[in-house]
Amino acid sequence: MDVSRESETRLLSAPPAGNLSTGILKLIALFFMLIDHLGAVVFTNVPEMRILGRIAFPVYCWCLVVGLHYTRSVPKYLARLLGTFVLVQPLYAEVMNHRIASSNLFVSFYLARPNIFLTLFLGLAAVWAVREKKFYSHLWGPALAIALATVLNVDYGWKGVLFILLLYASRTSRPSIAALMIAYFLFWGTAYRITQSFFGMPFDVGALPAWLSSPLSAVLRMEAYGLLSLPLILIPFRKNTRLPLWLSYGIYPAHLLIVWAVKLLVH
Repeated sequence: MDVSRESETRLLSAPPAGNLSTGILKLIALFFMLIDHLGAVVFTNVPEMRILGRIAFPVYCWCLVVGLHYTRSVPKYLARLLGTFVLVQPLYAEVMNHRIASSNLFVSFYLARPNIFLTLFLGLAAVWAVREKKFYSHLWGPALAIALATVLNVDYGWKGVLFILLLYASRTSRPSIAALMIAYFLFWGTAYRITQSFFGMPFDVGALPAWLSSPLSAVLRMEAYGLLSLPLILIPFRKNTRLPLWLSYGIYPAHLLIVWAVKLLVH
């Protein structure tokens, strides 16, 4: 085995750095996703709920990267993600008000905006293509996944799939993970306006001194709040709670039922 091939093998076998307690992390991510979805469809006048909700997606992506390292079968992992997407999509479209007006139920539910499991599926497929390098899959696999994410209008779009790829590439070094996330989420945040108030208290970033207003202007944007997830990803927990597969995937539709129940009660 040549030196470059040996170093590549060592890199693939190296465990991810950071927090490997994915059982607890999934519960934390679900909690913030519940807050996010309640803010999106019920308490729409509380933007702080959407801000806190930005924590969920990066944590889910990190759990995906860790899960890829420890899974015995990537195809089965992909099948679970795709199967969950298919089963949950009608409920997701109904609860999140994404359902398309049509007498055709397939069109009504499955041509609506897809739930996060399709984003995770495409991200994992792209990473697997990079790892396997079958028929130049490390070139066309990520490109195809990003193109599909754009065409299908998946949750978090092509930027979400690209983030999973980059997070996987930086997985073995906590400084690399931190540098990637800071750069990427600040870039992602540029598409959003600066937050003008918190909990009803307005403030003007531009009125602050330049040395303070400049960095705050970059950080106080919607997707940039994904950086709040960084401590959860980087700092290991002392203990972990292993979730059974049925619970690991079942808590997602369960949280949608909670959002639906609150939605019916409030409205």
